[in-house]
Amino acid sequence: MTIPQPAGSAVAPSPALTPQPGIPAQRWWRVIPPILMVCIVSYMDRVNIAFAMPGGMSEALGIGAGMAGLAGGIFFAGYLFLQVPGGKLAVRGSGRRFIAWSMLAWAVLSVLTGLVRNETELLLLRFALGVAEGGMLPVVLTMVGNWFPDHERGRANALVILFVPIAGMITAPLSGLVIAALDWRWLFIIEGLISALCLGAWWLLACDRPQEARWLSAAERGYLLAQLQAEQQRAAAPAGQPNLRAVLARLLGDAVIWRLIALNFLYQMGIYGYTLWLPTILRNLTHGGMGQVGLLAIVPYVGSMAGILLVSAWSDRSGRRRAFVAWPLLAFAACLAGSVWFHASTWLSYGLLVGCGVCLQAAAGVFWTLPPRLLAADDAGVARGLINALGNLGGFCGPYAVGLLIQHVDAGAGVYLLAGALMLAAALAATLPERCR
Repeated sequence: MTIPQPAGSAVAPSPALTPQPGIPAQRWWRVIPPILMVCIVSYMDRVNIAFAMPGGMSEALGIGAGMAGLAGGIFFAGYLFLQVPGGKLAVRGSGRRFIAWSMLAWAVLSVLTGLVRNETELLLLRFALGVAEGGMLPVVLTMVGNWFPDHERGRANALVILFVPIAGMITAPLSGLVIAALDWRWLFIIEGLISALCLGAWWLLACDRPQEARWLSAAERGYLLAQLQAEQQRAAAPAGQPNLRAVLARLLGDAVIWRLIALNFLYQMGIYGYTLWLPTILRNLTHGGMGQVGLLAIVPYVGSMAGILLVSAWSDRSGRRRAFVAWPLLAFAACLAGSVWFHASTWLSYGLLVGCGVCLQAAAGVFWTLPPRLLAADDAGVARGLINALGNLGGFCGPYAVGLLIQHVDAGAGVYLLAGALMLAAALAATLPERCR
């Protein structure tokens, strides 16, 4: 799954509005934890099918590998629908309320998935789940922007991005244990009930804006409002600026934007092809039960946390962007290919799968620094949405293509396809303009 950076991130904070000592920082532990919780439970409901399929779902519903890949990927077809409406609603209305309704919807859909009787019902529910979760990311990024000024937003976004490995570390052992103790149907039901419980916590803890937070001190509220108002004034659109349709038309005619879209598409193929097939690969590799598979799947996500933090820090320190997109993609591809090439050595192959986890999201944060280097600030904001929306279709194609190759060729062919997609993505990164360096 990709994380766009908030608009205006390239603008330096005003020297007059740099943080003052003694300003309270309650927002860090009052705002981030509810957002992180929502992102974690959404990701759990999104990827639990990866454990259900090898845990008995495929046999119970008579699903082959191709259909399993389609069921995993069709989520991303539905995921596109509410991204723009969700972001607009969070700016003009209440992101807190939008996410509450979304959580209720995806909790119900998860429980219903535990009751499916055939592949048609499964595909419909997975598509609907994608629609229900589609607005979540733009809404939470908008809420982060409401609470954290530009010079704090990078750290705030980094904390939110960590939901992917944290959710993986929770989902893997929980799914394995539930399937081992009960069965795959209870996996969807229990995780749907967890989302319903978290809905109550979200409603009590979340707050859209500093103006609405009763717990916020006067000093912190004044500091935040002054910082955010100054940002809005700096980012104010000049008179006569082209409308959204004109900006989109200009971007769609730009060959570099299409390279970024293609790069993101191929990257998402690798990310979700790996994520949704990892439990099946681990089970075939180790011939263990689902409890063991769940425990083994934790380690790649621990590595993913390290990859996100280290690569972003190295890129910030050096100022090099293009290289820190290309090299993690190449390392991801090499680890994928090596996991198949050395499949006869169980632990070496597993070590390479852990290496995939380290590289899984390592390039994502750096990738989203590229649009502001190529475009004016206002165009960059629209470009991020366009690149994210079209690129996420790779999350549909990756799992589905791997499933078809597993069904008609073998598992190794599917993994090699993902490695090839990532190598092509790295090559595209190397062709980006010099100002991306």
